[in-house]
Amino acid sequence: MAKLTFIAGLAAGYVLGTRAGRQRYEQIARTSGKVWHSRPVQKQVANAKEAARTKAAPAVADIVADAARATGQRLRASRTVTAETITSSPSTPPPTAGGTMPPVANGSPTAAPRPTPDPWAAASRTDGAA
Repeated sequence: MAKLTFIAGLAAGYVLGTRAGRQRYEQIARTSGKVWHSRPVQKQVANAKEAARTKAAPAVADIVADAARATGQRLRASRTVTAETITSSPSTPPPTAGGTMPPVANGSPTAAPRPTPDPWAAASRTDGAA
């Protein structure tokens, strides 16, 4: 196989570098076509294709499967939400977004309790804000 590659490179170099003219180019093209289509060369081409199918394809499939597995693990790890303890006591309303307590009227919390933020919604946001 290495000899065939060397000969093909040698022929291509000669064709590209020659100043013999069109007639010599056509002669080389005909000869290389005959060599390429000859039975021994085509047998080696078929052997190379079969080797690629039986030996290289499983190795490539393993590499792709490993890369897909690693990517899946990274994606799962980046989407994992850490556990948060949410506590609220009935006597103390939750703080507002700014960290301050909601307004108090007559010494007691406001009548309508404020909704607490959903930590799962905040953790699964895709816009970068968490």
